[in-house]
Amino acid sequence: MTSRLSFCILVSLGCAAMAQPTPRMLTLEALRDKIRGGWAGQMIGVSYGAPTEFRYLGRIIPEEEIPKWTPDRVKNALLQDDLYVDMTLARVLDEKGLDATTEDFGDAFRQTQYALWHANLAARRNLRRGIPARLAGHPRYNAHANDIDFQIEADFVGLMAPGLYQSASQIAWRAGRVMNYGDGIYGGIFVAAMYAAAFFENDPRRIVEIGAAALPRQSPYGRLIADVLAWHRQYPEDWRKVWQLIQDRWDQHDPCPAGALRPFNIDAKLNGAYIALGLLYGAGDFGRTIEISTRAGQDSDCNPASAGGILGVMLGYQGIPEVWKSGIPAIADEKFRYTDYSFHSIVESTIKRALALIERTGGRRQGDKLLVRVQQPRAAKLETWNYGTVSERIPVSDARWSFTGPWRTEKDRRIAGEKGAEATIRFQGTGAILVGPYLPEGGKADVYLDGKLSRTVDVCSDEKAAKGGEAVWHMFGLRPGQHTVRLVVRGEPYGDQKGTDVALESLIVFR
Repeated sequence: MTSRLSFCILVSLGCAAMAQPTPRMLTLEALRDKIRGGWAGQMIGVSYGAPTEFRYLGRIIPEEEIPKWTPDRVKNALLQDDLYVDMTLARVLDEKGLDATTEDFGDAFRQTQYALWHANLAARRNLRRGIPARLAGHPRYNAHANDIDFQIEADFVGLMAPGLYQSASQIAWRAGRVMNYGDGIYGGIFVAAMYAAAFFENDPRRIVEIGAAALPRQSPYGRLIADVLAWHRQYPEDWRKVWQLIQDRWDQHDPCPAGALRPFNIDAKLNGAYIALGLLYGAGDFGRTIEISTRAGQDSDCNPASAGGILGVMLGYQGIPEVWKSGIPAIADEKFRYTDYSFHSIVESTIKRALALIERTGGRRQGDKLLVRVQQPRAAKLETWNYGTVSERIPVSDARWSFTGPWRTEKDRRIAGEKGAEATIRFQGTGAILVGPYLPEGGKADVYLDGKLSRTVDVCSDEKAAKGGEAVWHMFGLRPGQHTVRLVVRGEPYGDQKGTDVALESLIVFR
């Protein structure tokens, strides 16, 4: 109740203060400086946090274990998926225009050849197997729907939408649908709204409040950010205290197959809270902001990337201290991996999109001045999915599993490639995920639920590398009670591949 009341009060007060009866003025020079600052901040943040990414799970990173920053480290940003996937989506708008559809984003995403993980990987596999783009991130087809993926890729939306919260939310909704659902999309909306706010706001708390106003307050994501804002009021000098409160209330029941009942957590809202934590307690100091978002742990390069990008817009490129940005000029014309964009060209591309969106929404350019009709943030529509609560992870070594046929054991996996090999397990619950690796030449299998064919699956990774801890098959929303899952190897390769192996690691049970 406290969380909900806090959120309502914040949004009520925020909307009154955010009303803009007259357009806001922004010079073209300031727009350019802020967009440069946003891309630079993202590059610095991801490079700063890269050495600690997912090495500190459910614990704060000690200050002395953060590698010392040197300006040349920013070159690492050219290799980061935070940037190249972000730019993949930005290019869709460059090529298709501001009205680019979910299908347009999906078409571009389907054709990518770079390595992906979690919701992004599942979405691309779905797209290549005929699932429509509007469903590629849906929990029915994507067990990672709440993961962080679109949250780390939504920077391009906010960077082109100065004060245009509703427009940013609409673009984020169309693009984020490809790989996420519900809270997973809200992560991108939250980040995009904070970027949009940073063009006109100079108070980091105000920026987070505006981001919160773009979220449906009933959503888990909205409730978590409301908690963070309320706890910041209560403990304005103690970010570690608030980190622990977040941990105690929200770092649980992650349905991601890699993180369920484990310290690993790639959930969008938890990591979004760490972005907010850095902005709130960094208090406008660039180094302090990315340090706190990094030290919160988990996805500790993506979170300071978003926090650094948002603060980079607020400060502008000129306002980012030289010690952080001095490595950028030397690489400003080098292309980000898998893209045709350099730092210079993505800035110019973003400026063009921003000018087009300003004009689209009733603003106009007057010489070197821009008249922006700032929008009031509006909560996105509520979209939730009942996964149930993660209750158990049953490894393939457990006696409840039954294997028939030529299965072999390799470490913690059981693997079979011959037609007719079967694996069967019974469980009590309302949902389950069969967990196993995606293999470069993984084969096909039929999965039966309670005696009926549920789905034919394949475990081909569509990449050169194997990916462990993935969802081979999943189903949520079952009637409570006992259920049986039986996987039957087909002995068939996927597509034009040659391998027929299917591997299993565990069953995650939901209740």
